[in-house]
Amino acid sequence: MTSAVEIKNITKTFNKDTKALEDLCLNIKKGLITGIVGADSAGKTTLLRSITGFIVPDKGKITTLNLDPVEQRDELNSILGYMPQKFGLYEDLSVIENLELYAKLKELPLSEKENIFEKLLKFTNLEPFKKRRAGKLSGGMKQKLGLACALLGTPELLVLDEPSVGVDPISRKELMKMVRELSLKNTTTIWSTSYLDEAMSFDMCVVMDKGKIIFCGKPKELGKDSKDFQKSVIELMGGYRETQSLLTKDFELKENSIKYPIEAINLEKKYGDFFAVKNNTFCIKKGEIFGLLGPNGAGKSTSFKMMCGLIKPTSGSAKIMGVDIVENPTKARSYIGYMAQKFSLYGSLDTAQNLDFFASVYGLTGEKKEEEIKKMVEIFELEPYLKRDTKELSLGFKQRLALACAIMHKPPVLFLDEPTSGVDPIARMDFWSHIKNLSKKGVSVMVTTHFMDEAEYCDRISLFFKGETIATGTPFELKEKVSADNMEEAFSRLIEKSQKNE
Repeated sequence: MTSAVEIKNITKTFNKDTKALEDLCLNIKKGLITGIVGADSAGKTTLLRSITGFIVPDKGKITTLNLDPVEQRDELNSILGYMPQKFGLYEDLSVIENLELYAKLKELPLSEKENIFEKLLKFTNLEPFKKRRAGKLSGGMKQKLGLACALLGTPELLVLDEPSVGVDPISRKELMKMVRELSLKNTTTIWSTSYLDEAMSFDMCVVMDKGKIIFCGKPKELGKDSKDFQKSVIELMGGYRETQSLLTKDFELKENSIKYPIEAINLEKKYGDFFAVKNNTFCIKKGEIFGLLGPNGAGKSTSFKMMCGLIKPTSGSAKIMGVDIVENPTKARSYIGYMAQKFSLYGSLDTAQNLDFFASVYGLTGEKKEEEIKKMVEIFELEPYLKRDTKELSLGFKQRLALACAIMHKPPVLFLDEPTSGVDPIARMDFWSHIKNLSKKGVSVMVTTHFMDEAEYCDRISLFFKGETIATGTPFELKEKVSADNMEEAFSRLIEKSQKNE
């Protein structure tokens, strides 16, 4: 089988001392779907942008479809479909306007355009939303539209940079189905991802860590010594041994007699005739980890924002430590530590300034404030990054900083909205070590995630679909309910069951 991409000893360095790629060699076979698997800062995006000619390596050679991706970039672009990590969509344009724009850029013949648009809109289920602005689509819909735009012109090479990041398991399978069914038989696809379970759906799998390739082969070979695919990758990265969380070493909550620190009572949010959240009721015990799962657009983030007082409910109420979030928002928020879906950090401030700002916002002053900031810097190993702007940090260190900012005032309630998306498996395990130990100290945690293995860490789970809770229980109870072996199977089967009952 001939190679679509040949890479010989390429190195790329940023900021003089940060090696994104280090003496990397790789051959990507024609006509296959090759997955580039790794965490944020592993080098995936730099590799893909080098293959497409958007980045020039410091040394080494790349041949893409028998072309030099830099010297013959215009020729390559005519046979390339590229979906960048940040969608590449124009969010002020509608779905159909984005397709029209990309069709013009690809110089798609007018005679073919109507049939192709109809096929893509039908396959992606975007036909009812074709006049909706791209910026108003759910995460899964945005990814489908971005992929549809990349597929225009039947490219010989399809390069997808994390097309499934932040996307639920059902939508991730739909994206893979799109690629397999809408591509030409000889189309080569390069698909980067941070989801380890996704690797099993590729024809070939390349695992990257710190700018190097640590595995290259068929997915089944990666997990041949272990049923846990994730465990195999962690071992390749040097292994992991869980230790006592330093974050909880001196962590003590103020005594309280509140049975349910987090309560939602008939909580609803309505936009016109559309219910984003409908009749949502739950109570979270002291020290409980409570997971909100559901497809993109199910209402999880809307529920989060109502619980935090960022969105006013249409009806119903939310209470934090017995305090109504609408009636007394200042007091209720003082009990909360919050990690937003996109991390509520200020990118133009450096790490030290973010820590100082959030400590002040949460009411820390004087020596207490300095003491807590110093402790967070030590625990999360932030010392080398104190003077670096947050926007320049890797996703892993942004996650560390965001958790530090959310927890330094020792809140009894912690809200985590997709906190580990894109983070490497070892960093995720460290993160969950902190969370599990905080729950043992009595912190009540509400968390959303698209990693189904993380759902297993929750004491209870509420599964959302179309704004409503369709199932609640422990991970074991939900799996048993639909005879599933794992949470991903349970997730899919419960959603399918709900759809059939509509």
